[in-house]
Amino acid sequence: MKIIDAHVHYSNIEVFHETAQTLANIDYSEKGLLEEFRRAGVIAGVGMGVTETIAGAFPDAAALNPMLLDLGGQLPGNLFTCVGINPLTLHLEGQLEALEESLRQEKTVGIKLYAGYYHFNVGDEIYSPVYKLASKYQLPIVIHGGLTYSDRGLLKYSHPLSMEETFLKHRDITFMLCHLGDPWVMDTAALLEKNPNLYTDLSGWIVGDPAKVDRLLTEQTYTDHFRRAIVFAEKYDRLVFGTDWPLVPLEAYIKFVKHLIPEAYWDEVFYKNALRVFPKLEQLISELLSKE
Repeated sequence: MKIIDAHVHYSNIEVFHETAQTLANIDYSEKGLLEEFRRAGVIAGVGMGVTETIAGAFPDAAALNPMLLDLGGQLPGNLFTCVGINPLTLHLEGQLEALEESLRQEKTVGIKLYAGYYHFNVGDEIYSPVYKLASKYQLPIVIHGGLTYSDRGLLKYSHPLSMEETFLKHRDITFMLCHLGDPWVMDTAALLEKNPNLYTDLSGWIVGDPAKVDRLLTEQTYTDHFRRAIVFAEKYDRLVFGTDWPLVPLEAYIKFVKHLIPEAYWDEVFYKNALRVFPKLEQLISELLSKE
């Protein structure tokens, strides 16, 4: 079975380094990522662009647009980019031009909004230029949903229901709401039911090592929290596998998600749905495989 990890991180963010080392027991490096991809059978990943100008500043108010992947050196050939947006610096001279130039790059497959981390509703006028560019270049917009991995976030901006008007207003844009909007997974399930341009990824539900994943697999209350929303929505064609690496090892998290998704839908959830969200990926992956 082919797997695409549609939500990884590959940026020099202090908290990612700390989590990888102290909680997930992960080698947060190019070598570490490629080795995990190899072991888990992941053929490609989508990295969510985010940067810090000062260590520990995430979400960094001074970060320039577009926020990219800056863990070090050239990007792995099978890692593609969702460029990140800092709304606080979008108004600065040259920022929109720099963003648009990044969208023309071959390995850019989408745009990421950090709702909650930055204190703006996704329907705020400040994001209007971003939606125009997404429409122009026919790129999806990925939006953080649910609990933020920073105590400086504001959850009222990352609540799934706060985004509903935006999904309705921009029917020409494909959206992917991250993390099933956890803990508001039933709200996200309802949004999937009525918004045909909305997908959701299944990343970020566990922060920790394989032992923690195994423990949570035996906690029925925890697994049922997600299963209830998945069964209620019954939109297996719009659920997208992702991990939020380096917050959790790939193999362990794949096992966790397989436990929640009926095997009949694994091919869609782990592979095909990512191609629907990120249509550029199909050609890029095809070119990669042809070189092997």
